[in-house]
Amino acid sequence: QVLSELINSLYAPGQKPIKKIQHSDMAFKQMEQVSQFLQASERYGVVKTDIFQTVDLWEGKDLAAVQRTLMALGNLAVTKNDGNYRGDPNWFHKKAQENRRDFSDDQLKEGQSVIGLQMGTNKGASQAGMTGYGRPRQIIKGS
Repeated sequence: QVLSELINSLYAPGQKPIKKIQHSDMAFKQMEQVSQFLQASERYGVVKTDIFQTVDLWEGKDLAAVQRTLMALGNLAVTKNDGNYRGDPNWFHKKAQENRRDFSDDQLKEGQSVIGLQMGTNKGASQAGMTGYGRPRQIIKGS
């Protein structure tokens, strides 16, 4: 029931994915409710690989998978920033969003002649003062 309330809270009024939240003690009905939450989470945008299986929660087999699903749902809700998430946005990471850039051919050609800072610089590069690496060490016998 809590999971159903959670996913419904992320939608605008009138667009709730789970229309009827059932309050039942029957195991089958409760598992069906969890399944509805998982389907609604996927429709919300949670990646299928981040979604736990019903038995993970029901039998307590993989509670880490349940946590991953809830974190992915929170990350997505914070990233969407549509006003439906009302919690602390610092609890979750904002997902990276596309920042597409279109460069002209002239700009791309100009960029090929630039040496990136990760590669260092070519200013002042010389071998002045370098010692000969291949010379053997001079050993002088003492008396």
